Amino acid sequence: MLRRAGPSLCRFLLERKSSAGYSSYSVEAKISRPVQAQRLEGIDKNIWVEFVKLAATYSTVNLGQGFPDFPPPDFLKEAFVRALSRENYMLHQYTRAFGHPPLVKILAQFFGKLLGRELDPMINVMVTVGAYQALFCCFQAFVEEGDEVIIIEPFFDCYEPMVKMAGGTPVFVPLRLKAPKDGKLMSSADWQLDPTELASKFSERTKAIVLNSPNNPLGKVFSRGELELIADLCVKHDVLCISDEVYEWLVYDGKEHIRIASLQGMWDRTVIIGSAGKTFSATGWKVGWTVGPNRLLQHLRTVHQNSVYHCATVAQEAMAQGFQRELELYGKPDSYFIQLPKELQQKRDWLVQSLDAVGMKPIIPEGTYFLVADISEFKSDVPDVPDSDEPYDSRFAKWMVKNKGLAAIPLSAFYCGAHKNNYNHFIRFCFAKEEATLKAANDILQKWKQEKTSP
Repeated sequence: MLRRAGPSLCRFLLERKSSAGYSSYSVEAKISRPVQAQRLEGIDKNIWVEFVKLAATYSTVNLGQGFPDFPPPDFLKEAFVRALSRENYMLHQYTRAFGHPPLVKILAQFFGKLLGRELDPMINVMVTVGAYQALFCCFQAFVEEGDEVIIIEPFFDCYEPMVKMAGGTPVFVPLRLKAPKDGKLMSSADWQLDPTELASKFSERTKAIVLNSPNNPLGKVFSRGELELIADLCVKHDVLCISDEVYEWLVYDGKEHIRIASLQGMWDRTVIIGSAGKTFSATGWKVGWTVGPNRLLQHLRTVHQNSVYHCATVAQEAMAQGFQRELELYGKPDSYFIQLPKELQQKRDWLVQSLDAVGMKPIIPEGTYFLVADISEFKSDVPDVPDSDEPYDSRFAKWMVKNKGLAAIPLSAFYCGAHKNNYNHFIRFCFAKEEATLKAANDILQKWKQEKTSP
């Protein structure tokens, strides 16, 4: 029978350690070799960590981070409650690793209808922990040392570090601003690709291009002509397309979201990425998906099964019911996919008027729930600092949240290091907010305007 060591034995062992030169309480082992993997070099900073902390500390109105401050639709919340309260205890356990069967089945039906092709839910759809994980799976599955990935600027900030972590090299091509000459407010449509410049970025090393339409942060909805230009280059150079379409339902003014996978020659080389968070205003549920050919998705499944492996079952069950409803109401006035953009367009227009009235020149977005504004006329409030390493818009956004209580995100955060100072007089606002939130923002802007004009 084993017995616990008594006090005399414990004392003996401690005295023996001390006599050998060790501390009787702990042994401090110093590691001399580097612990950080080289692939993490230079990507440790994150704009959201910094500005979310600033907003939480100083802001009274947060129009910075992109999430709604209103709830998901009632039918989706009710579906979640039903899933939780059912006697089917298996909804609290693991489901199929690559997607809960009811969800992948309805996604295959829904996107099959949109793409005009029959999709197999088991091999053409994979559910992920938000669109973020879908992007990670794509870069890990397709990109390796020596590969180049074309990224269109401005871009959602995670694209660059994810490419680098996979061993690839990001190659940037900017949307060029062609400002209207008639004095009208700028539109996101005024930011365009230069066809010659885009073509010059493709080479034998190009593995993929990342397309984000509607685009975060600009709200640009790529036209059919622009998508055909990208598609032709992808086919010519045998390049994959990672198509981030998380804002696919949030388009305004009669614009049409065109899925690049529907264009000739693109289905076999495209992975479509979607987000329930953006689709149903439930960002915290973290349900995303990929849609594409099995020849591509089979490699995403390999990454998924060896990293995250599984997504929350109850959230997937509720999303399946939400999509079933939307499939039945597709194209009808009661569809949430029709109601939500109508509501957001009104909020967009309201924020456009508020910003324009105080001298921040808004760029009217065709899609998403973001709006970029030119802050050039406010440099008297925050003077420029010559030779500063920090872009002007970053310093302005920090000053604004600390001194005015209004949070926004600098546009330079959506550009690579070499280009940050080329677009450093814009900031991004999120208008997916309650009317009370937008009114509070307007009050801050109006007070600011009065302070600027008063003697």
